[in-house]
Amino acid sequence: MPHDKLIIFDTTLRDGEQAPGIALTPDEKLAIARQLAKLRVDVIEAGFAAASDGDFYGVSQIARKVKGPVIASLARSLPDDIDRAYDAVRHADRHRIHVFQSTSPIHMERMLRMTPEEVMKSIVESVRRARRYTDDVEFSPQDATRSDPDFMIACCQAAVREGATTINIPDTVGFATPDDYVELLRRVYGEVLGERDDVIVSTHCHNDLGLAVANSLSAIHAGARQIEGAINGIGERAGNTSTEEIIMAVRTRRDHFGVDVAANTEEIVPTSRLVSRLTGYPVQFNKAVVGRNAFAHESGIHQHGVLRDRETYEIMDPISVGATSQIVLGKHSGRAGFGDALSKLGIVLEDEQFAAAFRRFKDVADRKIEINERELRAIIRQEHARSEGTIRMVSMSVSGGSHVTPTSTVRVVRGDGDEVREFTGSGGGMVDATFDALKKAFGLDVKLLDYRVVPVTAGADAMAEVNVVVQVGGSTHGGRAVSTDVVEGSGHAFVEALNRALSAIDG
Repeated sequence: MPHDKLIIFDTTLRDGEQAPGIALTPDEKLAIARQLAKLRVDVIEAGFAAASDGDFYGVSQIARKVKGPVIASLARSLPDDIDRAYDAVRHADRHRIHVFQSTSPIHMERMLRMTPEEVMKSIVESVRRARRYTDDVEFSPQDATRSDPDFMIACCQAAVREGATTINIPDTVGFATPDDYVELLRRVYGEVLGERDDVIVSTHCHNDLGLAVANSLSAIHAGARQIEGAINGIGERAGNTSTEEIIMAVRTRRDHFGVDVAANTEEIVPTSRLVSRLTGYPVQFNKAVVGRNAFAHESGIHQHGVLRDRETYEIMDPISVGATSQIVLGKHSGRAGFGDALSKLGIVLEDEQFAAAFRRFKDVADRKIEINERELRAIIRQEHARSEGTIRMVSMSVSGGSHVTPTSTVRVVRGDGDEVREFTGSGGGMVDATFDALKKAFGLDVKLLDYRVVPVTAGADAMAEVNVVVQVGGSTHGGRAVSTDVVEGSGHAFVEALNRALSAIDG
């Protein structure tokens, strides 16, 4: 069954750039426009040509150099704005002038200081003027969702009579709910378009109540066939409808919405990253479709399911948006996720080694948000060395302060036994006290030759790698361990070195 086409109108470079702190250069706007063309959006609103000379130059550069999408410029209902918009977009293969005028009582009375009759006249004259330049004219009654519906619809009817080919209904301040918006759009569709099939009804929703995407998608059922949005949902205040969320919602639930989009979805993540980098606006981790966690799985149950069959927990193929699935190792990860991570690193462990490494992984994960590849390798190296030792440190506790000599109590198990023995030491610091206690546990005369702490990762929960070199008798031995706790890591590294010393003595 054929589906209607949904036009994707991207306003990242106009409404998106109006977000506080964003000031793109013409070259940066051109780079984003070229990427939007790769994404195959239908319309790029390249800017507000009358806003400044810089914005005019940016829009005109995009019009000259970007092929594929329609290039649009916004214009107030003012002759100079419309002329400037046309001058900026006229070199594009296909161009549009987007005219807007406020129609809500609060905007007309408090901002414009115009009567409804004056507003209506300005709409008629501005659409008529834009139509002289191009046959692709869009009209938006700003703050439509707070306007008197009868007056707003009359304004749209007048715009269509003057030649507007797209009627966009902005929820300018994010005031609408899906039910409100659908009812309004149905009136527009029925009373403004009527039997005409040469005019498109469009949406432009803001996210002040977090409903921009919901309102836009709901409007499709009311006949909307163009949706305006911005990449990553950037824009004034709480932002705009997210272009990428609309594209993937329609693609994923084609059965529900009954429309098609022409977008090349594999360019979604590259587009999102480019916009984030150039605007300086980070993408929240849990952002739909493009967030870092959109296809990441930490829960053991979820990891197990995804490893068996991706569709158990992923309704979209990450490859389809230019992303990849991630099994994130953390405290919620189970044996399946841990084993998969080891397999990808080419690490094969016997059952007992696997169990010991998994226990150590869980111990570290309880204190650390996420464990990366380097940290995982370090854990495995440490467990491998520990499994070869004759004495294991099962726990430790330290105490001390500014005016108290630091002490450390270590609990160890010898060989394969289960008898836990406890030893206490003291020293100039907590690490020194721990070394003193372990010397007693091993019963060795030990000299510390070298001690180094190297961070494995950055951040407040960073793992550190501790390296020690000890001398026992006439030979030297090294030990290494990783931990989020430097004192604990130092103790495990010392144990590894002393076990090697014992092996050399026994050998």
